[in-house]
Amino acid sequence: MTIIRAIYGWLDRRLRLKPIEEMLLNEPIPGGASWVYVFGSATLFLFCLQLLTGMFLAVYYAPTPDHAYDSIRFIMSSVAFGAFVRGLHHWGASAMVVAIGLHMLQVYLYGAYKPPREVMWMVGVALFLLTLGFAFSGYLLPWDQKAYWATQIGVNMVGTIPWIGGDLVRIIRGGENLGALTLTRFFALHVLFLPLMTLGLVLLHLFILRRIGPAGSFEERRAVVTGATVPEERRRETLSEPFYPRQVFMDAVVAGGVFLVVAALALLLPFPMADKADPSDTSFKPVPEWYFLFYYQGLKYVHGSFEPLATWILPMVFYTVLMFLPFIDRNPVRHPARRPKAILIGAAFLVGVFGLMAISLQEIYSVPTTDPSMVRGRELYSKLQCNGCHRIHGSGAAVGPDLSYVGRVRDRDWLIRHFNNPRAVAPGSFMPAFPLNPTEMNDLTNYMLSLK
Repeated sequence: MTIIRAIYGWLDRRLRLKPIEEMLLNEPIPGGASWVYVFGSATLFLFCLQLLTGMFLAVYYAPTPDHAYDSIRFIMSSVAFGAFVRGLHHWGASAMVVAIGLHMLQVYLYGAYKPPREVMWMVGVALFLLTLGFAFSGYLLPWDQKAYWATQIGVNMVGTIPWIGGDLVRIIRGGENLGALTLTRFFALHVLFLPLMTLGLVLLHLFILRRIGPAGSFEERRAVVTGATVPEERRRETLSEPFYPRQVFMDAVVAGGVFLVVAALALLLPFPMADKADPSDTSFKPVPEWYFLFYYQGLKYVHGSFEPLATWILPMVFYTVLMFLPFIDRNPVRHPARRPKAILIGAAFLVGVFGLMAISLQEIYSVPTTDPSMVRGRELYSKLQCNGCHRIHGSGAAVGPDLSYVGRVRDRDWLIRHFNNPRAVAPGSFMPAFPLNPTEMNDLTNYMLSLK
């Protein structure tokens, strides 16, 4: 600690760090620190995690239709910790959507969007839209069937906007069809434009927060001194607590917990890929990520001339209302109990979203589906006569290990290394190394992983 303090003192004498420390750590929190205030910091932490993992993935990723899919497969099978980093990036995206959603929900419940924090709320809504932009633009990058056709549907929905829809679709695609220019544009949007825009808005969000301060608790008793209501500035001076150390500790604990959860998901639930994108296979039915499921389900209930209502009219109305909420809700009171209309509208919205999501999940999992890659892997298993040595659920010989539950005890990396060189992974094994091409290797591995 002495060495650290000496280094800090040396830098402080040259860079004048004390004012920055005062600004960052001594910001007063009205009513004191609280676990309720951690969601903003958690969102910022996850954004930084996405930047870091995205940079490492970009080192190996090739944004062309001919190589994008194979580059992702290479990352997952041949790059050290590649599958783990991709898992962190995938699950980190879901965690970021959850964190920013909870942060906005907390701000809404506490009425923290009311004056003088209107601009900060509007910047937050813009950051939420950019987060959804990250999710949509990153979806296409693996260039598998799921990514290709889900993006095709999303782009086609833009085409329903009157007058400018067709032009917007051509700009997004870079032509008449999804192809090389589309993938390049989505890649540039995902790794250049959106991160720079997000960084700028995050800095603006933090700047506004430091200028006007946190809203604090909605409880009026914390805004009262000696029995009389006082101005906010005076309240913050009398009943507040600095950001450091308690709030910093709470934020750090939550950030650490979030990372452990994301890391566990990356290790235990590797994110599979579908087959390589095939524009001619119009029978493929993509399913979007969970945070788009409610919208995906809502689209099923509108047809024909009512289709634009769901594709762009209602979303535009919703985000416009969300953006200008501080000017629409003129009630100056922040306490939820004294804002019944706002709370009921928010509750109805959440019930609708989660209700549609539940219906969509029920429909998806009620229909038995089989991954085409897994089917081909099972056929390849039979073609190679692997059942002459291995048994699966009682079928086959018992010369080699029973594979009935191999997907539960072995991961993708181990299986691929075993297929390439069995003796290197399992010394003494008499299993030959099969000359499999990358597609066959992927199919056979997917079949093995399905045996759970």
